[in-house]
Amino acid sequence: MERVRGIGGIFFKAQDPAALGRWYRDHLGVELERWGGAKFKWRDHDGNGDGLTVWSPFAADTTYFAPSTASFMINFRVDDLDAMLAQLRAAGAAVEDKVVDDATGKFGYVMDPEGNRVELWQPPPAK
Repeated sequence: MERVRGIGGIFFKAQDPAALGRWYRDHLGVELERWGGAKFKWRDHDGNGDGLTVWSPFAADTTYFAPSTASFMINFRVDDLDAMLAQLRAAGAAVEDKVVDDATGKFGYVMDPEGNRVELWQPPPAK
């Protein structure tokens, strides 16, 4: 059985993403990237691998979370995106046909039973 391996990202809508990002930077020390979000790098409990969790505010009117109307979307890391999507389809989950494959990895999407869009991310192979 495929399982998620961790949280790849937290994405949420904000009235003013840039101002909110600055608040997190100034008050919580979140180091922002040029694109307005942050990357938190980590290793597993055994000190292996280079993990990454992305934090990013989106414009309040973004359609990236659609068809969900929620103000957030969570991205989960997976080892084998194709197997995970097949497993979800077999279980009757609402899996989107769209799969994105680029330099940052492979991304797939499913709606949970409460209508929240979930992004699944298979990081690219280690270099």
